Amino acid sequence: MISQAIRLARVGSRSELAAALLMGLGYPCVMLAALIPNVWFFAAAAAVTYLADRYLHHRGSYVINRLGRVRAGLSIRFLLRQLMVILLLARLDLSEGPLFYTAAACFLLFFALQIPHGALTTLIRLRRTMPVITRNVDLNAVRIPDAPPSALLRRSGEKMLHLDIPAVAGILIAAGTGENAAAYAGAALTLLLALLYVAALAPYLRRSRLAPRPAAVLKAVDTWLSEYQPTVVLYFSGSNESAYQGNMWLETMARIEGRPLIIMRERGLVPQLAETSVPVICVPAGTHLMNLDLSTVRVCLYPANVGKNIHILRVPTMKHVFIGHGDSDKLASVNPYSKVYDEVWTAGRAGRDRYALADVGVRDEDIVEVGRPQLESIESGTGALRNPIPTVLYAPTWEGWDDNPGNTSLLLAGENIVRGLLTADEPVRIVYKPHPFTGIRNARAKAADARIRAMLEKAAAERAAEPRWVREAERTAADRSAAEAELVTIGARLAELAVVGRPGADEAEESRVSLADPAREAETARLRAAWNDAYWRSFGWWEHRTVTGPQPRLYDCFNESDAMVSDISSVVSDFIASGKPYAVTDSAGLGAEEFRRQNTAVRAAVVLSNGAGELGELLAAVADPAADTLAGARRELKTYLLGPDEPTSMERFNAAVRALAAKAEARNAGVAQRIGDQAVAVPDREADSSGVGTGEPEATAAAVATADPDAVAVPGGEAEAVEAAEAAVAPEATTAR
Repeated sequence: MISQAIRLARVGSRSELAAALLMGLGYPCVMLAALIPNVWFFAAAAAVTYLADRYLHHRGSYVINRLGRVRAGLSIRFLLRQLMVILLLARLDLSEGPLFYTAAACFLLFFALQIPHGALTTLIRLRRTMPVITRNVDLNAVRIPDAPPSALLRRSGEKMLHLDIPAVAGILIAAGTGENAAAYAGAALTLLLALLYVAALAPYLRRSRLAPRPAAVLKAVDTWLSEYQPTVVLYFSGSNESAYQGNMWLETMARIEGRPLIIMRERGLVPQLAETSVPVICVPAGTHLMNLDLSTVRVCLYPANVGKNIHILRVPTMKHVFIGHGDSDKLASVNPYSKVYDEVWTAGRAGRDRYALADVGVRDEDIVEVGRPQLESIESGTGALRNPIPTVLYAPTWEGWDDNPGNTSLLLAGENIVRGLLTADEPVRIVYKPHPFTGIRNARAKAADARIRAMLEKAAAERAAEPRWVREAERTAADRSAAEAELVTIGARLAELAVVGRPGADEAEESRVSLADPAREAETARLRAAWNDAYWRSFGWWEHRTVTGPQPRLYDCFNESDAMVSDISSVVSDFIASGKPYAVTDSAGLGAEEFRRQNTAVRAAVVLSNGAGELGELLAAVADPAADTLAGARRELKTYLLGPDEPTSMERFNAAVRALAAKAEARNAGVAQRIGDQAVAVPDREADSSGVGTGEPEATAAAVATADPDAVAVPGGEAEAVEAAEAAVAPEATTAR
């Protein structure tokens, strides 16, 4: 019942649900206390509303968002409570006395001060917002001052409104005791604090405290680009939940030949970007992106099919490549949108054949097999168990954008899979790692995920009480305690390394100070490896585990596991690199033969029905290599899906970059030769959204010479046309992980 209430209220925990209920009951009690009237009942009910409101804000509860949508936002709730104070005084027959007028005047002045406070915080935030956010880009050409103290701007509206507490408390004390001095003191303190808050914000509107003007920042970025001269770009756009799609390519970009650059489009994704030494430029506005000098870029890589890709696909001087964010047999892996790119790079022969079978317009000669550079950290299985009992990873994918029952095993098979592993004849340790998108679209998937977590939690508690595991826990207690201490120490140091510059810096200041530091990056990489090792040692090899968040990574879970159960997704293709046994769930009920025919990655898998009765076959292959009848098929499938082991995937990837860059150079030289000395119309740089020009018309001779006439002669309204075209591009139905 409680779990259902939590789901219906869209809260994350029992404590959030309790706080929401207390706040929901608190306001009617405040009104009732005012009508009775009873001062101390009113004070207790008001205190409950303050505390519950504060707790829900601190937790970032979705309840707060919902209240705002139904016009019961933060300001309304505070105003309502203050009106109830006025009502209480009236019901106490104090409406003609000085206490009543003091309260009314105080609340009116207090809310009048909300206007300059709100205006100042909004203006400071707006004028501290730069047109781009950067990492590892030297912006010393423009002066970016330190950000205002985060205490002034973080949750500023909530802080300002809570300054009414002295006034409310003083008025209630005065109403209950008859001593009006408490009300006068409380009202004066509230107004004084509010005035001081406004006064503290005012200096940060000075020109010297604000970010440089957009034109100056964009010019500095263009200057840096002309000096750095990037050759290969990773272009990434998407929702906040899709950060992993870009993060999986960061290590590859750091090892790529040439001068790499990462271009992002959403501000919210920048904080989620993992540590990288590659320069990063986040350009939210399409007009600003289209005016960046990217004339030296020859290859642009796209990990996702999203509408904003069109803003850079329009650039003819570079070649455009879809690299995706995983290799799977899902329909999204053969999206017809892929034919807009010059080439599509797949891991192995399977990707090429997949496009041929789909017949979506991607030509065979435009497909290049480059392997999967990210998989180098996956350890190959030896056939022997890592621990005395097998560890099975259950890594289902998410529910997808449609209701296809074949998308995820969670809905129909998830609980059966976990139950089957928990009740196996021999003990099994389960590591459960759900997809980060799980439940964002389908409440049933979110509920199934919650039930599986509860099952594992209960099973872990029961196992912890069994004599065999109690003895094992006692034997390994010292090692686990040491590992837990290591996690705390390493985590603290990683947190220190993650903060570049002052704590509380905003985007503008972070863009100024976030420069590559090889020593910091090396230490971070070493500590993350140590953290991962300590994580798996911090609990028993017999303990079930639910793994969420970016750490430990999915591939770390691969290395810790002896087998895996998953769905049709890139997770399966990646796990095949380990050579270990795996199972895939036929959630759509196609039947094992048809399921294997339709999905390449299933050819060497144990096929599970929704009842998961076939788990015994998987567990037998894990326990005894002689019973592993699919080992040879997995080796063949690995080559087919991911390509050969030699040359390495990174070598093949770099070779593909070189070859495509050469094609871009040849194309640009040919265009320049055809144009010759013809005059080519080059438009002025477009103005930004504020009407301030983003720079002079300084398209270089090289850029003019290497551009198509049709592409260079852009009509003045092109930005609007591009935005309209973007809206017509269907976002990618995300491929697996």
